[in-house]
Amino acid sequence: MFIVSDAWKAAYPQAHVGVLVMRDVVNPPQHVELEARKQHLQDELHNKFVGQDRNAIAALSSIQAYNAYYKSFKKSYHVQLQLESIVFKGKSLPSVAALVEAMFMAEIKNLLLTAGHDLDTLQLPVTLDVATGQEQYILLRGTEQVTKAGDMFMVDGAGIISSVIYGPDQRTQITEKTRNAMFAVYAPDGISAEVVHQHLEDIRENVLVVSPEAKTELLEVFGA
Repeated sequence: MFIVSDAWKAAYPQAHVGVLVMRDVVNPPQHVELEARKQHLQDELHNKFVGQDRNAIAALSSIQAYNAYYKSFKKSYHVQLQLESIVFKGKSLPSVAALVEAMFMAEIKNLLLTAGHDLDTLQLPVTLDVATGQEQYILLRGTEQVTKAGDMFMVDGAGIISSVIYGPDQRTQITEKTRNAMFAVYAPDGISAEVVHQHLEDIRENVLVVSPEAKTELLEVFGA
């Protein structure tokens, strides 16, 4: 189901990737208990950073790990910006379909970059690899994108499904019809396998709030 290329292992020997596959899920537009958990998370974040500034977020170890990665591509880590907008600008986590919210909640809690996919649209296996800068794919918003050379990315039998710098693709996105899902976490050097594993557990817990009958097929952290 999931393959790690030798090129990735050579390029990123200290990095990790986590994969969670769940079957028999549902994806309603909203879920009351999940909304309550989302509000609780936002309150926790406000309390954690009350009286502090952006430097407090920038000093977090996970943020530092991602910023080091993104800086090498002359980019900024967007999850840091999302956290800042919630904590300092009073913004809320986006209101989207429940499965995607379950992922976003864990992402903003743990600050680990995560992509969600409809498992039934994937042509397995999925391979974790390193981009040459020549590959192209259609982003979630529908525009064509060329990869950044050296970036981590994932590909199935039909093409790229996500990259760190540019995010997930359109073809395999989670929709209201999704009944089987895969969540993939990119963790650069500086983030431990244990942290990635706990993040996957957090996603699973959120999904089970919405889909108590869902079954976990895979929950694993991969490294070199």
